[in-house]
Amino acid sequence: MQPTPEPASAHASSSPQLPGGDREIETLAEFDEVAARGSLAGIRVQAIDLTERTQVLRACDAKGAVFLGCPMEEGAADAVRSAGALVFPPVPGLPFDPYRGLLYTPDELFADLADGGYDATPDARAYAWFQETKADGDIFSSMLRAIHDDSISDALDELLVGARVVGVMGGHAMARGTGAYEGAARLGRSLARAGFVVATGGGPGAMEAANLGAYASVFRDEMLDEALELLSKAPSFTPSITEWARAAFDVRERWPDGGASVGIPTWFYGHEPPNAFASHLAKYFANATREDGLLARSNAGVVFLPGAAGTVQEVFDAATPNYYESRGEPAPMILVDRTHWTRTLPAWPLLQALARGRSMEPAIALVESADEVPGVLRAFSPSGV
Repeated sequence: MQPTPEPASAHASSSPQLPGGDREIETLAEFDEVAARGSLAGIRVQAIDLTERTQVLRACDAKGAVFLGCPMEEGAADAVRSAGALVFPPVPGLPFDPYRGLLYTPDELFADLADGGYDATPDARAYAWFQETKADGDIFSSMLRAIHDDSISDALDELLVGARVVGVMGGHAMARGTGAYEGAARLGRSLARAGFVVATGGGPGAMEAANLGAYASVFRDEMLDEALELLSKAPSFTPSITEWARAAFDVRERWPDGGASVGIPTWFYGHEPPNAFASHLAKYFANATREDGLLARSNAGVVFLPGAAGTVQEVFDAATPNYYESRGEPAPMILVDRTHWTRTLPAWPLLQALARGRSMEPAIALVESADEVPGVLRAFSPSGV
């Protein structure tokens, strides 16, 4: 059974410095615990509503503290500034919080789906804002996107401390109800049950299937068969993202509290909504940051299911640091479907040529089906997990 990753920011300490050298507070409960000691000195407080903590803020030592997007009464803000803190106020009118301290959840990004359809969701509204501002040359908008993405990276790193992460890459066009989709889902389930954290690009198709498999990992085997049947009634996010997403939430409602996994999607591809089966969604505005971050965090290996241009790009994005050993020992790379990777899009021969004679050569593999992947990963793993 896959362990649920916990944010490394779930702290308890007897001093303002939190365990592990962390100085970030991301929940109101954490804030109350630290503030009760009388000092917030040097602490970073992210996106917490402090409007009911005015007296506490007035009483605490706040020298060197930084408050990022925390609503608070004007008098409280003046008090902590006078004590030596920096206050970055919330930005009104945004459909997202640039200072957020935790990753998104599917429920958060798809809020209002049931009543207003996909266009009413925070996910769709954030994409609309991005479309309006990405080319307007406004440094303020670009700064907000950069702050948001950096906050997401920080939250993702905290979540994955100590985790053995396997990235699963594949195309968004893989339809529900197909054998390929089922194979990707069974792969995600097998990886989760083997103790890996499954990480995907967080979108539809192969990505959703792998996250679904991880979600199903805590249930009896028959659950996945039944879920696949239910999802097949809305095979694609086109023509209706709303119906596609509602089908996923129907599955989640029937089987709540599934296994944990990570999705790392982007608003750069507005046509590609996040999926509802990744328990933690690290959604970015900058696709380059998202792509590199997903591969860099896949420390236990990367699996490449059949895909098109995006997946081919990911193969060689992963191959480059393996080739130069810029991230240390090469991480395993497993390509699934011999025909796809040798004939349809022959990336495998080039990958072999790059790897020949280098330390990455024994870390690459080509297999016929997703069923073979867990065994190959176990062979790569020093512990045999």
